[in-house]
Amino acid sequence: MQEALSGRSRMAGLEVYLPPARLDTSAVEQRIAESSPGFRVPRGLIHRVTGIRTRSVMADTEQASDLAAHAAAKLLAQCGLQATDIGLLIFASASQDMVEPATAHMAAAKLGLSCPVMDVKNACNSFLNGLEVADALIASGRYSRVMVVTGEAPSRAVRWAVPDFATFTSSFPGYTMSDGGAALLLEAVPPAGEQGDAAAGPEGVLATAFTAKSSHWSVGTLAAGGSAYPRDPEASYFSMDGEKLKDAFLDLGCGILDDTLDRMGLQWSDFAVVCVHQVSAPYREIFAARAGVAPELLVPTVEEFGNLASASLPLQLKVAMDTGRCAPGDLVALVGLAGGVSLGMAVVRL
Repeated sequence: MQEALSGRSRMAGLEVYLPPARLDTSAVEQRIAESSPGFRVPRGLIHRVTGIRTRSVMADTEQASDLAAHAAAKLLAQCGLQATDIGLLIFASASQDMVEPATAHMAAAKLGLSCPVMDVKNACNSFLNGLEVADALIASGRYSRVMVVTGEAPSRAVRWAVPDFATFTSSFPGYTMSDGGAALLLEAVPPAGEQGDAAAGPEGVLATAFTAKSSHWSVGTLAAGGSAYPRDPEASYFSMDGEKLKDAFLDLGCGILDDTLDRMGLQWSDFAVVCVHQVSAPYREIFAARAGVAPELLVPTVEEFGNLASASLPLQLKVAMDTGRCAPGDLVALVGLAGGVSLGMAVVRL
């Protein structure tokens, strides 16, 4: 676990980009049927299991960096900033355009940025880890303004031709996924705003905390493109054992969340909203109950937007802000879960 220094950076802006093309769950089942002679998904199964009604799908001509760049361009316009105002760009995503170079270079080129760049990658916790890295670099004095972007393109890794139910089950995560991008701007907090505590303090990133049980890495993979499976087409699809993944997260526990709240003298009821990574509607409720988060604090998004991988948390926060559920001065929590497996949390005062 590594904890960020309190109050050294603040969220100066947040934007999300969702491709306009939509794919509802009945169309997903129909496409599987059309691509899989001799196999049929039980009608309505995917919706019953996940609660997902529809999802966004990127255009064939788009890449992960495009999704990030669209969100970042909106953010620059929102904040009235130019490309030269960004000190560092972090592309923090489970998706990537290529193995080499870092996708951050592609996103930066599309935005006209000339600053240093880097990729941060940790499955669905990538964006949350990118926030952690940006906050730490600002706290160190290395940068005063960092943009964290993500572009998630999981539609490129969905298996449509399914020979049997076992293959369908292992490929199931792909049928929950959605494409999208997000961009967050972190800035150094002025010295005068660094007084106070978590209960009644200034705006800013007040804490980040993470834990992992990496012995469970093999329960969910997208293996293609690395040294293990450089050219194997079968490794280019999502593969996951749902029961083992559930057991892995049970093994991980919620201790890191409890410890962070205790250390800060906070309870879940102190937050305006608690954004929790959402792979499905039922699992969102199960995890919240285990963690002790009241249902009314959650920001349900997976039903209408699907599982957006690392873009799930910024989407939820953006929805909460746009609908008036949180405002400047409010405490918000971002709770991330990711394959590997890992669990993380950021406490932020807007």
